[in-house]
Order: sequence, then C-alpha cells, then structure tokens
Amino acid sequence: MGSSVQAVGQHKATGPLLVGATIAMGLMAGLFFAFDVAVMPGLAAADDRTYVTAMQHINKSIENGMFGLVFVGAFAATGLAAWLQHKAGRRQAALWTAAATALYVVALVVTMGVNIPLNNQLAAAGDPSQIHDFAAVRAQFADTWVPVNMLRTALCAGGLAALTRSLVLHGRFGRAGR
Repeated sequence: MGSSVQAVGQHKATGPLLVGATIAMGLMAGLFFAFDVAVMPGLAAADDRTYVTAMQHINKSIENGMFGLVFVGAFAATGLAAWLQHKAGRRQAALWTAAATALYVVALVVTMGVNIPLNNQLAAAGDPSQIHDFAAVRAQFADTWVPVNMLRTALCAGGLAALTRSLVLHGRFGRAGR
C-alpha cells in the first residue's frame, strides 16, 4: 500500500513539476535570446568604453537570487520530472524530458566553461576609469561570448521544444488513465 500511495504522489507531482520545468526552460531560452537579438546588437553599436562598462554592469546585475533560482531550477525541475516520468512508466514523455535535461546540461557546461570565465575576465579588466585599451578588452570578450550565447539560446530552445512535446505526451497519458 505504501508504494501505491507514493506512486500516486509522484503522479500528482509530475504535471506541475513538468510545467515548472517548461517555464524555467522558456525563461532561460528567452533570456539568452534577448541577448542575441537586442542586448548585444544594441551594445555592438556603442563605443568600446560603453560596451565594456555596460557588460560589466549587466554581468554583476544578473548575479541575483531570481536568476539563480531559474538557472538552477530549470535543471533540477527538468531532471526530476524526467525521473518521475520514468518511474511512472511514461517512457516516451520521460525520453523527451531526458532530452531536454541533456540539452540544458550542455548549456550549463557551455555557460560554466566559456561564458562565466569570459564574464570573470571582463570583470578582472577592472574599473573602466583604469582600463587603457577598451577595444582589446571588448574584442577578447565579444568575439567568443556572442556566438557562444547563440549556442546557449539554441540549446535552451531545443530543451523547451522537447519539454513541450513531453507536456503533450503527459496530457495524453493523463486522459487515457494509464
């Protein structure tokens, strides 16, 4: 009896968790996309000092609790939803959710391996009043950060698409009563 109560609890938690994972993945995809289509093109039109100063401020500002919650929550909720679907025998939905988890893990690896070190390098350039060669600082940052951010956008958009498919399958499973 205990395992059936646990299975019912897992079943009830899976839907809301999957919705939360989808929202978090969508927020991450949207954040990266906003940088691709608005922030970085807008800064590209600015002079080197403005570019470096603005990105230093943006990188510092994004380090906040809400961003951290969504950044980590997208991974945790997606991974947990995949596991719960697997445990409940929802093979197809679990595979789509696992694919979303894998795509997001690659985005995390790229973020931690490329974007964060570049952000730290930009911060280490120091106070803008002390920087002598803004063009060099900008080039060292932007030439890699911008295309890699586009990769993060694609990975998270793929994760969002996979989670959307999983939600459809999850809904079909619920209506079928299996």
